[in-house]
Amino acid sequence: MKKFIQNKLKEQKGLTLIELLAVIVILAIIAAIAIPAIGNIIENSRYSAVKSDATNGISAANIYFTENPDKTTVTATLLVSDGYLDSAGELPVSGSATATTAGTGVTLFKNVNPMSISTPAINFSGNKNITFTNATVNGINDDPEKGSEIDADGHTISQ
Repeated sequence: MKKFIQNKLKEQKGLTLIELLAVIVILAIIAAIAIPAIGNIIENSRYSAVKSDATNGISAANIYFTENPDKTTVTATLLVSDGYLDSAGELPVSGSATATTAGTGVTLFKNVNPMSISTPAINFSGNKNITFTNATVNGINDDPEKGSEIDADGHTISQ
């Protein structure tokens, strides 16, 4: 029995160079297809995250305006500092703003019907930007764009 097994093991050969190269070529083709697809998925998720931050901010501003009906605008900075919003996420919170417009580096929520958000350009991936200009929850949710489709000029969501 021992000789039978030794003879069988001697007949076994390893992979040939051709077989090894064929496997490497197949793996390279799969990687060439998968890597760009994964990049698009990442950009789309970053874009969706910024849109989600904006809708969360609108929800927090809605609570703020319910408790402060005399106010007409609020910034993301104030919502975070007063505890209405745990984190502004990617929404800009530093800078200055007037009562009617978003200033440099500030996110502004307006108490109008429907409630809206205005921001400067928000970078979500590389050189790709998104800007909210009087955007409402419906306007944000109805936006058909994907992060991978936006070019370097950016994208604006408005109502």
